[in-house]
Amino acid sequence: MRSFTAVVNPTAGGGSSAQALFGLARLLRDAGASLQVDYSRDLRHAADLARQAAARGDTVLGVGGDGIAGTVGGALVGTGAEYAIVPAGRGNDFARQLGLPTEPSKLAELLLHGEARPTDAIEAGGEAALGSVYAGVDALANAHANRTWLKGKASYTWGAVRAFASWKPVTYTVTVDGERLERGAYTVVAANSGYYGYGRKIAPMASVDDGLLDIVIIKHASRRMFLTVMQELESGAHIRRPEVETLRCAEIHIASSRPLPYGCDGELPGWLPVTVRALPSALNIIRP
Repeated sequence: MRSFTAVVNPTAGGGSSAQALFGLARLLRDAGASLQVDYSRDLRHAADLARQAAARGDTVLGVGGDGIAGTVGGALVGTGAEYAIVPAGRGNDFARQLGLPTEPSKLAELLLHGEARPTDAIEAGGEAALGSVYAGVDALANAHANRTWLKGKASYTWGAVRAFASWKPVTYTVTVDGERLERGAYTVVAANSGYYGYGRKIAPMASVDDGLLDIVIIKHASRRMFLTVMQELESGAHIRRPEVETLRCAEIHIASSRPLPYGCDGELPGWLPVTVRALPSALNIIRP
């Protein structure tokens, strides 16, 4: 029987993460599993709590959205610890990529009896993470979404509108496995997970089992075409357009002609330039 430590972001999903854990915790304990619950003050504290739990030999649960999932998972990269995600945030995009159930009874069954499988992670700017790095209008949209009172998908839509309205052209210099390219673009995305921005399929072919990054470059086009591409993110049809370039690599370095932040797992950890690397099979995650 597994022994669990849940690292909880108490503000995720507008404060719903603790509520999401309540029913799951009862099911785990009723089945005979031990469960310790630790509430994090911030992401750095969450990473510390995760490492402490792993040192005790516990299976670590990241409870919250993509920020806590990426931070806790990143802290466990290379440790050999078992990790699992309890999706309880706004986007839950990495959990969506893994196909995790959200119903407490199904999630409890997975946590109690599921297999911890080797899973790819990423390194961005020297820090381990899980989902994707995005550097452009989407990172600015992320910043606006994090500041709004709106919830769920509405927050991302509002953020995208704000970011698009103020966007100015930029040229990216990207070095893909040593090959240098220049592109005028709206964004460059280095994806381990295919989803970002609340279920948008930015990289439909991305896999957490292939040891590679899927690169998506949305090149400069008319504003009308850009809006069309944004709508097609819902289905992943955008990758068939000539305005969208896709590549696959183990490492990418992204720089820009003017200052731009980059986003990662729903957070904004820094500014370009940034180097992103695939970390094959770096984390043991309980998943279907």
